[in-house]
Amino acid sequence: MNATSAALLGLLHEGPMTGGELVAAARERFGVFFSVTRSQVYRELPVLAEEGLLKLGRQGPRSSQQYVITPVGRRAFRSWLNADVGQDSVRSPLVLRLAHSGSLTSRQRRKLVEGARPMAVARLDAAKAAAKAADGDPYAKAAADFAVGHSRALVKMVDAIPLG
Repeated sequence: MNATSAALLGLLHEGPMTGGELVAAARERFGVFFSVTRSQVYRELPVLAEEGLLKLGRQGPRSSQQYVITPVGRRAFRSWLNADVGQDSVRSPLVLRLAHSGSLTSRQRRKLVEGARPMAVARLDAAKAAAKAADGDPYAKAAADFAVGHSRALVKMVDAIPLG
């Protein structure tokens, strides 16, 4: 099972959701450290249903389709959670750009940093709010605290890029 499928199954433990709700929940719960795109969600859902890990739930407004995790899906998710961790990575196109920003002109570098800093600060603010809201759940709190640390590191990196 790939990590995107596992992310969706984990979210569906909370109850039935449509594809759009899954995209929003993924963005809110772990978007800082694990991005899930709309196209990935809509590509994975039929595959998970075909494998018997999900079943179709109620049809919602505007023909939106809810998905429900099955007992087989719960077992597969638990199995994924218990598997060897393997190599971990955080993919960030922004960090990659900043790491190579020495190849830019000072004007291009300034534009990159000036565009990145407000986004990084907003992400940090959102991560702090999520960490505060997650106080009752130690697992969500741990992930939210990671997002705060990651976001602080991103702001620090943006601020460390020489503009001249």
